[in-house]
Amino acid sequence: MTPIEIYFEQTPNPESLKLVTSQILLPNIIIDRRRGEDTKEFPLAESLFEKYDWISGVFVSNNFVTITKDSPNDWYEYMNEVREFIKMYIQNRFDIVSKSYLDSQIASHVSENDDSIEGKIKDLLEKYVRPAVERDGGFISFHSFQDGIVKLKMQGSCSGCPSSQITLKSGIEGLLKRMVPEVMEVEAEAG
Repeated sequence: MTPIEIYFEQTPNPESLKLVTSQILLPNIIIDRRRGEDTKEFPLAESLFEKYDWISGVFVSNNFVTITKDSPNDWYEYMNEVREFIKMYIQNRFDIVSKSYLDSQIASHVSENDDSIEGKIKDLLEKYVRPAVERDGGFISFHSFQDGIVKLKMQGSCSGCPSSQITLKSGIEGLLKRMVPEVMEVEAEAG
């Protein structure tokens, strides 16, 4: 068995910490849950919420896990213990997500080339926005486009991040307005 390496990366959100693993956990698939939400499809989050009452959110994509805390304590009090738990979880090959969730996500990613306005927006988000926000432990996904307004869902460290509105308005909105003239505004979708 290849040993799992995990290192920490700070995120722009002081309440979130990114744990990068030496192995792919969910290739091109994301899952994000907050404490109190249904976790039956997300066994890793369920286990973390059960073990640590200070964790308020768990996000997984590609080779990283972003943990969001709901505690005034500093990260150094938690980070090594949660890293060891996640390392043990991965090494024991416990399911990150359920097979049904994985199957549904793979099926939803299979699509034809989409030249619609929504397709162009999704393509720009995938190529230019996703890599940048993933480096910071987050994820921004397309929610809807109507009457010139693009609504995006902020996940991982982006959810609740103090600088996410600046990123949304200055960065993403500017890019989409330049590349897709029909876009007039970009907003974060609540919840």
